[in-house]
Amino acid sequence: MLSRCLGAGLLIAAPPLTESTLLARWLDAESRRLKPTPPNELGPYYKPRAPHATNLVRPGDAGLPLSVSGSVLDTQGRPLPGAVIEIWHADPAGQYDNQGFHYRGQLEAQEAGKYAFQTNLPGHYPQRVAQHIHYKVTAPDHETLITQLYFATDPAFEGDPDRNYVKDPILHYRDLIRPVTVYPTPESLHAAVEFEIVLKRL
Repeated sequence: MLSRCLGAGLLIAAPPLTESTLLARWLDAESRRLKPTPPNELGPYYKPRAPHATNLVRPGDAGLPLSVSGSVLDTQGRPLPGAVIEIWHADPAGQYDNQGFHYRGQLEAQEAGKYAFQTNLPGHYPQRVAQHIHYKVTAPDHETLITQLYFATDPAFEGDPDRNYVKDPILHYRDLIRPVTVYPTPESLHAAVEFEIVLKRL
């Protein structure tokens, strides 16, 4: 297509660029573009106006502690500080708090687009196959992203998420399943997951 545009005069290599150099640089730039994070369903349990919080765990909560971190970027790899990230998920027993805001919160991406929050690993519940955390991410001049984070250690994937992710009929993209790192602590184990968010421009 680029060659056709050059031949039709729709794309011009300004000196000192040659046509071959222009094509090579264009293709290189395109290859470095980041793939937008795939969408996933909003689900029935979304509640707006969740409190600003980076720690969703309350004193006395049982469960496996989980740290989630990442960056919010555009497809050029540029950070989007100030992007608003809304998160919600079931508690370790598989229940959603639909009366209040337990295991619900929102936070903003910081400098370099970084974000992080603390929670407990969500549980399974009858209507869904796989454990997950819901995300709604908004940033000026970018498409709103509604998606979900999944865990490679989920028993539903039977140790092979590449093959078994299709067991959850709502999960259409393997990219949303992330590896889990487990650290020992003096009290128990602590899990950590990285989840990068890439937004498309409007």
